[in-house]
Amino acid sequence: MFASLSRAARRRVLVASAALLALCGVLVWWLMPFGSPVPHGSITFSTGVPTGVYQKYGALLKDALARDLPEVSIKLKDSEGSQQNLARVATGEADFTVATADAVAQYQRERRAGFERLRGCARLYDDYVQLVVPKGSPVQSVKDLRGLRVGVGQAGSGVRLIADRVLAAAGLTPDLDVRSVAAGIDTMPELMQRGELDAFFWSGGLPTAAVQTLSEHFPIRLVPLDSQLIDRLHDVGASTRYYRSAVIPADAYDKAQDGRPVETLAVANLLVTTVDVDKDLVEGFTRTVIRSRDLIGSQVHPAQLVDLRTAVYTEPLELHDGARRYYRSVKP
Repeated sequence: MFASLSRAARRRVLVASAALLALCGVLVWWLMPFGSPVPHGSITFSTGVPTGVYQKYGALLKDALARDLPEVSIKLKDSEGSQQNLARVATGEADFTVATADAVAQYQRERRAGFERLRGCARLYDDYVQLVVPKGSPVQSVKDLRGLRVGVGQAGSGVRLIADRVLAAAGLTPDLDVRSVAAGIDTMPELMQRGELDAFFWSGGLPTAAVQTLSEHFPIRLVPLDSQLIDRLHDVGASTRYYRSAVIPADAYDKAQDGRPVETLAVANLLVTTVDVDKDLVEGFTRTVIRSRDLIGSQVHPAQLVDLRTAVYTEPLELHDGARRYYRSVKP
């Protein structure tokens, strides 16, 4: 019968058959369990103090992940900051977290529990060190903090790590030359307003909501951290090389800066997991982090700085295989 058809008719039959076969192939691919399995299960994401950038970023990322990974249940867990976050992930108490590169390097240098299991998913945004004092304070540099009540962050925070180092670089011994107050960004602004703090350190994205809110209700200013201080920090050892000179833009905190930029130092934040976490889950998690940048950045300004071109550089952590697979899939 096929032979009796005209040449044009035979061509139409062949084309139609090929299209049908292609359609069948697509249906088989769709119905059969080929390719990577869909991530599922429950994970814990260790964030930060309630009013900090880590916590707000984590809450918005959770919403984005719920859309992209609907079979994954995500629990957020508040923390004191980077140091506690790393300990939780390294020991299996959490699956993902955010921590500063200097805190990661210190964790590795001290060979703390599970340090060899830690892996990076993405370089996120930079934290800026902010030394906040009342507007009329005589403090003009870090060395002027001698004898004063200074908020240095909670024991498990990245703020505490960097505050102690900055004080030491200025020739001050923490807890001896200053009256260190172990408090986080959720309480330090209130303590300053009540006159119970003369200054406090904070390390976070710009602007940090708690500092912004304080500046709108209480006159404050930012104390510069100059390049000489950073040079002395770099002399301390390998884990301090992740600090870089930076400038807080003049418009970061309008009421606190009087239109002037402020010298400081910055350090990168990393999205951290462990080698044991499923590759497909890490790939999906990393994909959402990159894709949700603009959506989350509209509410958490630092998230706007997440950049696909630099996200792959997670030093001092080795990149997780799942994250590496994602970056290769989007490589131009």
